[in-house]
Amino acid sequence: MDPDNIIQATISKEDLDTPNEERYKFKASLGLTREIVETISRMKNEPDWMLQKRLHSFDVFMQKDIPKWGVDLSPLDLKQIIYYMRPDAERTQKWENLPEDIKKTFERLGIPAAERTVLGGAGAQYESDVVYHSLKKEWEDKGVIFEDCDVAVKKYPEIAKKYFMTKCVPAENHKFAALHGAVWSGGTFIYVPEGVKVTMPLQAYFRMNAKNMGQFEHTLIIVEKNAEVQYIEGCSAPQYSVNSLHAGCVEIFVGEGARVRYSSVENWSRNTWNLNTKRAIVEKNATMEWIGGNMGSGVTMLYPCSMLVGKNARADHISIAYAGKGQNQDTGAKVFHMAPNTTSIIKSKSISNEGGIASYRGMLKIIKGAVNSKSMVNCDALIMDDISKSNTFPFMDVKENAVDIGHEATVGKISDDQLFYLMSRGLSTEQATQMIVSGFIEPIVKELPLEYAVELNRLIQLQMEGSVG
Repeated sequence: MDPDNIIQATISKEDLDTPNEERYKFKASLGLTREIVETISRMKNEPDWMLQKRLHSFDVFMQKDIPKWGVDLSPLDLKQIIYYMRPDAERTQKWENLPEDIKKTFERLGIPAAERTVLGGAGAQYESDVVYHSLKKEWEDKGVIFEDCDVAVKKYPEIAKKYFMTKCVPAENHKFAALHGAVWSGGTFIYVPEGVKVTMPLQAYFRMNAKNMGQFEHTLIIVEKNAEVQYIEGCSAPQYSVNSLHAGCVEIFVGEGARVRYSSVENWSRNTWNLNTKRAIVEKNATMEWIGGNMGSGVTMLYPCSMLVGKNARADHISIAYAGKGQNQDTGAKVFHMAPNTTSIIKSKSISNEGGIASYRGMLKIIKGAVNSKSMVNCDALIMDDISKSNTFPFMDVKENAVDIGHEATVGKISDDQLFYLMSRGLSTEQATQMIVSGFIEPIVKELPLEYAVELNRLIQLQMEGSVG
């Protein structure tokens, strides 16, 4: 495919010649060309190795076909996406320096208040760039790095070059990984030195506010031997009549004896295609925990992956997905047992309502030699009416006999007996239904930080009431 056949960039010479502080006026252009990729890198003043990585990713993107597995992606028109849009704001470490409209957007999401209380650091991205980032001094003094990924590429090039889309999520993984590698912008970079345990969560929030927008934030987390960190991500977008695309990437490296908990609540609008890629490499005696809530987007394809490469490595995947009217939530998990005595637990819950489709799609692979590996997969689905759907697509590839594997899947509806009992205690039909749903998702919600647990419950209730578009 000739890149020139895709809608061309409308970048004027004036845009390229303006000084850095004026480049926030960069014109948004539909479609993707090699010229746009080069311009993004030039505007960010990136080192040459990152430009070459972007161009390689672009070449892979142009060569690969749209994936055929999972949800039908043929309605997604990649020519009608804006791949880079800078906000009209300078990056700052002081919240008061942000423009009022951006501050109000994030203040409604609770970021400043949370940062002052329970968070060790916070970041905020608006459109394609991070506009705010801050880390408490006590963690800086211990050598913890919590940065905007754009900044980290230039500030810590040796670490970034070693880990950025190399062995965890290479561009060759699939077409949308390659697209991400070509146009990624913003995101989070975390480095925790050996033996440091970050006891306060770090948080980032990503807001995609423009129509036709594509957001491609990159999260890179490196946690050294016997270190620990908890990181929380939130994502949202307003409703428009045209499609938007989210194709972020999360790469996590969990060192020997280390522990990482990654929590995310993704509440994109229904015109958003959420095609995120998340993967962790877990070393000897290390633990990786994925906690996720997915709702809002019209189509989601999201399968966090753990590669257990060291003895006694462990991965826990816990997730909840809500599919309402016009939504197809195709979520799950992938775990590769590549060493002896490795363990994985996957707990997936879904709710389907008003004709929504919720699917669990998983892959469990145990290679020859990964003796004494253990895995348990549990999928629970709640269907709210007669027009909604729930699917389970488990795939297991086991090359070793000395393993212990289990898979359970249940599908249920809210029974008339349950409703009658609760309503006989004075609850309305809506209140009774919400109570049953809250009880169903409670095992997942309790794993989230308190503020996110409350927010997830509220969002699901609003979805059921039809208040969230």
